[in-house]
Amino acid sequence: MTYLPKHFEETDPATLHALVHEFPLATWVVPHQGELLVNHIPFLLDTDRGENGTLIGHVARANPVWKSLGRGKDGGDTNDGGAGMGVAVFNGPQAYISPNWYPSKHETGKAVPTWNYTVVHAHGQARVVDDPQRLLQLLHRLTDQHESTQAQPWKVSDAPPQYLEAMLKAIVYIEIPVQRWVGKWKISQNQTAENRQGAANGLGGNPVAPSPSQAMADLVRQGSPSKRL
Repeated sequence: MTYLPKHFEETDPATLHALVHEFPLATWVVPHQGELLVNHIPFLLDTDRGENGTLIGHVARANPVWKSLGRGKDGGDTNDGGAGMGVAVFNGPQAYISPNWYPSKHETGKAVPTWNYTVVHAHGQARVVDDPQRLLQLLHRLTDQHESTQAQPWKVSDAPPQYLEAMLKAIVYIEIPVQRWVGKWKISQNQTAENRQGAANGLGGNPVAPSPSQAMADLVRQGSPSKRL
């Protein structure tokens, strides 16, 4: 469960998907033998598969997490009693908010620090798909996406065939048909318009980590996408 006041809830699917595309490294949490297995996995989101889309990625074969998952065949359903049920957490822009930025603080002194952030939780039951061809296709997609900004993009085909074959044997294809999305945009919606503007101005003028701060400043100014008029 997530503490989610209504004014921080983000429900617009396009907004949630956009954050996953822009910040694909997820903290993926799965219960296993009375403990929580925590992994950090870059996922691709296939919005055309399943009612809520499907996350696809891979883990090292030496990683015990995949052994706790159900099995799928060609993306088909499994009946594994809930094995692999977990959540993938995608973090977007975030920034510290100083009370000094609020006009109300200078009037009443009644203000405290806080932290603004955007986050998406993807709940679903992960499964392993034993299909070398789909695994290779995933590597091509991941590579093409993340190498696209390079002057000379690396290609999977750049690796020697025997080396690539060995690398493929060392990883496991996983997918998570998303059952439920939860979005939380904590971007000063609980403040007055004047305080929101003050926070945005403070973030925009912050010399420390200017890129995340500027991204948050823009979000504070714009407000929650699903609640704009």
